[in-house]
Amino acid sequence: MNTFQELELIAPVQRALAEENYKTPTPIQAKTIPAALQGNDILGCAQTGTGKTAALALPILNRLGKNSRKAPPNRPFALVLAPTRELAIQIGESFETYGRHLRLRHVLVYGGVSQGNQVRALNRGAHVLIATPGRLLDLMNQGHINLEHLETFVLDEADRMLDMGFLPDLKRIISQLPAKRQSLFFSATLAPKITELAQSLLKNPVSVNVTPKTTSVKKIKQQLMHVEYNKKQPLLQKILESDGVERALVFIRTKRTANMLAQRLMRAGFKATAIHGNKSQNARQQALEAFRSKKVQVLVATDVAARGIDIEGITHVINFDLPVEAESYVHRIGRTGRAGAEGIAISFCSGNERNELRSIEKLIGHKIPVSAEHRQSDVRPVKADLEPRTRKGAPRQRVGAKGARPERRTRRRSASSATAKPKQGQKQTKWRHLKPNAKQTS
Repeated sequence: MNTFQELELIAPVQRALAEENYKTPTPIQAKTIPAALQGNDILGCAQTGTGKTAALALPILNRLGKNSRKAPPNRPFALVLAPTRELAIQIGESFETYGRHLRLRHVLVYGGVSQGNQVRALNRGAHVLIATPGRLLDLMNQGHINLEHLETFVLDEADRMLDMGFLPDLKRIISQLPAKRQSLFFSATLAPKITELAQSLLKNPVSVNVTPKTTSVKKIKQQLMHVEYNKKQPLLQKILESDGVERALVFIRTKRTANMLAQRLMRAGFKATAIHGNKSQNARQQALEAFRSKKVQVLVATDVAARGIDIEGITHVINFDLPVEAESYVHRIGRTGRAGAEGIAISFCSGNERNELRSIEKLIGHKIPVSAEHRQSDVRPVKADLEPRTRKGAPRQRVGAKGARPERRTRRRSASSATAKPKQGQKQTKWRHLKPNAKQTS
């Protein structure tokens, strides 16, 4: 398939694609859409930025658009599960774009906001329900959602679902699905647990693998900077002051350090904000909109919160902390270089992150070039309280001939305290290792 016109899509959907200037499908779209239109289950291995949303949305809209049915209250015909609110919103926008000429309704269901508006929308009827697992189960348990009429089920970003601990929720949701349905399963990786989940969900699926590891980072200029942790922040500031850094997405490991780094950048004169899972939905959307409209130059984000960010014009992605999971590196740097544009990805690596670096280079199949543009010797260190804290009360380490071992803290007594005369009423304590006996001195 070379063009969208070759697809057997109904006229309203083809019209919307033409208005969006969609001509040539991406590899995931070319391999997925024809099989899905025939009613097959799909097992797709693809990352964000490959056109996956259109690959799942177009077959659903085509199927529902053929039958002008009224959506019954609280009983959707299609369900799309996404791991985060941001990704759910992005999928909803795609359904609205591709289905603008169809008389279909879609409803978004996610946590972090009041459920009142969502419940009222479900009561009016929805052809397509786009949801995150937690809020979906809540509304199902309250009786606001019934899946007995479901015809199509989509599980998007399955690997991230498992990373976020949603496996028990997924099993409960899958147990409520009707036996007769079409299922579309998408994941960036196919680890054993992912494959096991797919086998329990899919029936004779068509497997689609677009090998994104090499294609999604092709136009991204990758750079590596070895830097001590307490010099990461001043090095980041120096990079942000460089020409050409119009919009930078900075990845950091924890929510606490995301807030701290954003505050420090603002005190240094940069327009920055943070986005992470502890922020309310309104705060997250405001941060994304400010970043999209260039009111903010720097967005500091954690991996989970950044999932689903699809903003054109991100010139730089900076890995302040290297990710623990190597696959997340590809997800991160894929936020730049969108829509065929070129991008720059810079990664900081401190001494205790070399294992993560080796895993990333093994995954992408090449060494990340070391940058000579900025040197850590040009910056002054700062207090390293952005560094992950060690366990409280853990023993200090000392290095001996056989490596590191816990330092034992012993209470030492001076000879004067050991031989001092006891006060009245106290019993004399004998310290044989300090005071030799008569036989030893004779």
